Amino acid sequence: MSRRSSPQRNRSPRAKAAIAAYIADIDSTNSAGSASNLPSFVVQQLRQALLSWYAHQGRDLPWRHSRDPYAIWISEIMLQQTQVTTVIPYYRRWLQRFPNVDSLAAADLQDVLKTWEGLGYYARARNLHRAAQTIGQQHGGRFPQQFDQALALSGIGRTTAGGILSAAFNQPWPILDGNVKRVLTRLIALDCPPSQALPELWDLSTTLLSPTQPRDFNQALMDLGATLCTRRHPNCQQCPWQPYCRAYNLNVQSELPMSEARGPLPHKHIGVAVIWNDQQQILIDRRRPQGLLGGLWEFPGGKIEAGETVEACIQREVQEELGIHVEVGKQLTTVDHAYSHFKVTLNVYHCRHRQGEPQPLECDEIRWVTLEEISQFPFPKANLQIIAALQQAHHLPT
Repeated sequence: MSRRSSPQRNRSPRAKAAIAAYIADIDSTNSAGSASNLPSFVVQQLRQALLSWYAHQGRDLPWRHSRDPYAIWISEIMLQQTQVTTVIPYYRRWLQRFPNVDSLAAADLQDVLKTWEGLGYYARARNLHRAAQTIGQQHGGRFPQQFDQALALSGIGRTTAGGILSAAFNQPWPILDGNVKRVLTRLIALDCPPSQALPELWDLSTTLLSPTQPRDFNQALMDLGATLCTRRHPNCQQCPWQPYCRAYNLNVQSELPMSEARGPLPHKHIGVAVIWNDQQQILIDRRRPQGLLGGLWEFPGGKIEAGETVEACIQREVQEELGIHVEVGKQLTTVDHAYSHFKVTLNVYHCRHRQGEPQPLECDEIRWVTLEEISQFPFPKANLQIIAALQQAHHLPT
């Protein structure tokens, strides 16, 4: 498939109709129904308007001062599902700790996860570490410039590969992240959820992309969605694409993009044990490397079953996970936390180790640590709140 082609199968009739209507609005003599058939003068006007706006209004972000593909790659991964303001301090700290591919590839995964701690979606950090090792082994320590090779690296999809190659090497690869989907959906007034029209949106992103300034164009498109064409209350008066935006001209910009129908998020209630021994040490365990929080440390515990008390849950889970018996004491804290597909409430209790030698029955590793040592280990964000409560309490309650 050529760079500027797009899949023709699984076309959404509604998306195809939206593009045809958009074209008809612009040029009544053009009845084509594909983004690739947008009138060339319209494509040129859209490109020029966006690039001119970006030259004056584009955000000053640290990774835009670099042409180092490694630094750009790190920023692209961190920006997946995370806001810019959150990413910036992590990005700077990461480059101080791991300034290049070689330093990341040689690092211990626990060090990588600790540096990432608090940024969420920890599979991204594991994938960065794995991909850095692949780059060292297969590409001589240099980020590959071929699209297929970039796409083959762990944690890199089509948008991320396009974003890196356009930003680092000014190659003309399109992107389609959340901001871009929203901008393009409003541009053509797409009357179905974007997920039902991905081939058409990729086609449109490819058609609009500037072949001579792909770096600036893609950055501008993301900025447009992040600063003006926002999810709520879009600032259409300042938008360079306002004259061309079908949603604006139909006065439906606040109603788009359409959302998928979703049910309520599942809510899990968890019993969590802070287990102390007679030496004032706390027992922590490291999760297996797979899954949502793979490789991170945590306090033992698990889901409270129907009709089960928190205390009974903790005793059962500790026995199943570690093979020991504990005495459940006072409650330390309650932590509410939301992930992308579910919510949890952690009911955290002080416990005393009473019988048995702890074993890693359902985890990779266990350790007894002091409260002073615990900050050395990477924990999920919700567990950091437990640590904060422990540090505030200072010691095991009597």
